[in-house]
Amino acid sequence: MSSFSVRTRKFMVNPLLKRKQMIVDVEHAEKASISKKELAVQIGKDFKVKDTTCIQLFGFRTAFGGGRSTGFCLIYNDLEALKKYEPKYRLRRKALEPERTGSAKQKKERKNKLKKLRSKAKREAQQG
Repeated sequence: MSSFSVRTRKFMVNPLLKRKQMIVDVEHAEKASISKKELAVQIGKDFKVKDTTCIQLFGFRTAFGGGRSTGFCLIYNDLEALKKYEPKYRLRRKALEPERTGSAKQKKERKNKLKKLRSKAKREAQQG
């Protein structure tokens, strides 16, 4: 692991959503950016979090010239709260939700095909 420092600000405990939320400032002089896994491990140590999958990091922007990044961090109390309150697309990023199957074009073509069918033919097309 390379050397980097993590500072938090606007720290807030949100008991309704069962999480702690904060803005994270990362100083990383040697590297262009820091991976979210490395960052989650460091934040887990700082806030004494047992399971790093309960830490959600997103919205990071590297400052012009590099060396400093800012993003948002959510630390959920448990995995159930994470799955309940996080949007599906962020759960897919962490592989906690299955990936979508089929392309948008396929779904659209199927929908338009079903519009043209009626009664028994439509029921059979929806099942298969």
